[in-house]
Amino acid sequence: MDNKRRKFLKMAGATVLAGISAPALVKLSSTSAVASGEGGQAAPAASHGNAGGHGEEQPSGVRLGMVIDMRQFYQDQGLLDEAIAACVKAHNVPQIPDPKSEIKWIWKTGFGNLFPEHSQKLRSEKIKNSQFPALCNHCDNPSCVKACPTKATFVVEKNGIVAMDFHRCIGCRFCMAACPYGARSFNWQDPRPFIKEYNADFPTRMRGVVEKCNFCGERLALGLEPACVEACKGTGAIVFGDLNDSHSEIRKVLDQEFTIQRKPSAGTMPSVFYIV
Repeated sequence: MDNKRRKFLKMAGATVLAGISAPALVKLSSTSAVASGEGGQAAPAASHGNAGGHGEEQPSGVRLGMVIDMRQFYQDQGLLDEAIAACVKAHNVPQIPDPKSEIKWIWKTGFGNLFPEHSQKLRSEKIKNSQFPALCNHCDNPSCVKACPTKATFVVEKNGIVAMDFHRCIGCRFCMAACPYGARSFNWQDPRPFIKEYNADFPTRMRGVVEKCNFCGERLALGLEPACVEACKGTGAIVFGDLNDSHSEIRKVLDQEFTIQRKPSAGTMPSVFYIV
């Protein structure tokens, strides 16, 4: 690491401690699932009284979230592979064979890893033998945003997406340490040689940058659904929509089904719900 980069990292760390705000950022805003760019400050994390739960509805604006219905994936584990493949293709996610260097936007894991706070005793064979999708939870109160010294990760004010500006990322990995869900990956090497099918509509990353799921903000801007949702279309396996809209499909599902979230005790209030 050269002296200039070392000095900048030191200054960035001091910025976190001092609470100095970052310059204005480009925002993805969304109305009826169509996003448009506006300049402005990164939105502050939402504050709710229900620590551990999702919290009360926000009074205005769109709050995007996701419900994953594992009953559909129990029946067809190949469907999860299709959802992951769609995400990989849409975002040029490199397929690095070394587990220590792998990049994950959506990945498969067991129930015990996904929900360590829930009892693992006498779980059904169906749950034991099934793989669950894991991804960024796009939390209402994201600890990663608070930890980032350069505001490379920020909350999009008008839709709640926890987004990233790859150009601002300095690779300090503070966000990775702060995230209780392991939802971020670090590029230890140039990821570009490991991209199997290049998508010219989404930027590739570089060595030394953190990345993660972005709820397909770039697709929402075109009026499209997230890639994983589109891959599962017609099955009900993944429902995506506005949590603040009481008439939305996602709210209807949440009103009718019992759902759980990952690590509610962390107080981040995830926007991803699971029907188990």
